[in-house]
Amino acid sequence: MDDLTQTIALSLGAGWASGINLYAAILVLGFLGATGNVDLPAGMDVLSDPLVMLAAGFMYVTEFFADKVPGVDTAWDTLHTFIRIPAGAILAASAVGHVGAGPELAAALVGGTMAAASHAAKSGTRVLINTSPEPFTNWTASLLEDFSVVVGLLTALHHPVVFLVLLGIFVLLLIWLLPKLWRGIKRVFGAIARWLGGGEKAAAMKPPDSASESPESGAIEKDSDR
Repeated sequence: MDDLTQTIALSLGAGWASGINLYAAILVLGFLGATGNVDLPAGMDVLSDPLVMLAAGFMYVTEFFADKVPGVDTAWDTLHTFIRIPAGAILAASAVGHVGAGPELAAALVGGTMAAASHAAKSGTRVLINTSPEPFTNWTASLLEDFSVVVGLLTALHHPVVFLVLLGIFVLLLIWLLPKLWRGIKRVFGAIARWLGGGEKAAAMKPPDSASESPESGAIEKDSDR
């Protein structure tokens, strides 16, 4: 039962962490496996490959700086919608090892869902944070996200029951938070749309100048001259 609990925690943890910072998740798992701190499942052995860790390290450094720039982080998150979710599904499936197509597919479905949930929470929160002109809240949020990935995966590996309890709390909070985030995101984009459309509306409401007089006004002036 302990092995099963640890496998479930690692599978869900890998999917959850991938939705927040995929490259940090790969680096943490790869480093722990390469240094012998943990025995990764057979499907995750590839994460300890030096080339994989080098590529993940390069992408993590790139994301570290892109994630600190308001606006750029939202564009980065949008692009990674197509990367984090399928990668989370793959990592979750690899965490169960080669035990058959059924368990691997189930882990991929649940892991991909966890990646989608954490990715939605991260990207939605960032859109709201970016409405603030100062960069400090953005930097703080990014650092906390990276810290949570490291701590979350370590907890999943060494204290799986604690991690599963915390993950359950996260899911409940997410169910409560996502509708509020969605309403906030719609308000932000609505304000941007109104701001961008304000120039056109002002031009349309501007009265014609003296150089573009209507035919009726010209006729009135001519009659008054006579």
